[in-house]
Amino acid sequence: MWVTGGTGGLGGVLARHLVRSCGVRRLLLSSRSGGAGGGVAELVAELESLGAWVSVVVCDVADADAVAGVVSGVSDAYPLTAVVHAAGVLDDGVVGSLTSERLASVLRPKVDGAWNVHVATRGLDLGAFVVFSSVAGVLGGAGQANYAAGNAFLDALAVYRVGAGLPGVSLAWGAWDQGVGMTAGLGEREVRRAADLGMPLLGVEQGLALFDAALATGGSALVPVRLDVTALRNQPTVPPVLRGLVKAPVRRT
Repeated sequence: MWVTGGTGGLGGVLARHLVRSCGVRRLLLSSRSGGAGGGVAELVAELESLGAWVSVVVCDVADADAVAGVVSGVSDAYPLTAVVHAAGVLDDGVVGSLTSERLASVLRPKVDGAWNVHVATRGLDLGAFVVFSSVAGVLGGAGQANYAAGNAFLDALAVYRVGAGLPGVSLAWGAWDQGVGMTAGLGEREVRRAADLGMPLLGVEQGLALFDAALATGGSALVPVRLDVTALRNQPTVPPVLRGLVKAPVRRT
């Protein structure tokens, strides 16, 4: 199994789960820093102690040639059977502040990366092709126009693959708890604000349980999030997609 972004915080959590709970015994972890990243040697040692064979490679998934090189380098004796695309970058800002460079920094690993992995593996007999998307692409997110657009593409790619007879599922995650993935830098104020807005952060165990449950559904575009319906009901407006779940009182003016 290949995990892109596999040496980061969320990638490491997922790699441990795949080995401990899902029975995965051969892992290919890629990132732009490869084995030079902090904590990677310890992660590999831990996974190997659990009985897994682990390979770590340097790969910028936005580079089509690099992605093709990773795929062609997989041994025929142990073919690639599944992919989890977890690579991503945040660069939040209001629309007026988004330059072409800021758009590219977010869209390259999301859009270009996912498409390159799709192209490089579409001739393989994969059992799973999972992309880590974000609820920002489903509900929108303040200051996240670039991130929302990139993740909306991932959702569409999963549906496209399924329509073409290929495996595909996009998981539009809510934010994970502090210390994991791209929310690692959140302070108490941001955590409290997320809860007040009706979408408290996912704990690691909750996220991993949702990962397993989501893949078992057979759906192609799923939204694993925590929702506080009471808090959502108290918001000035409820996102249209949630109005069948959150029955807000009618406010007449």
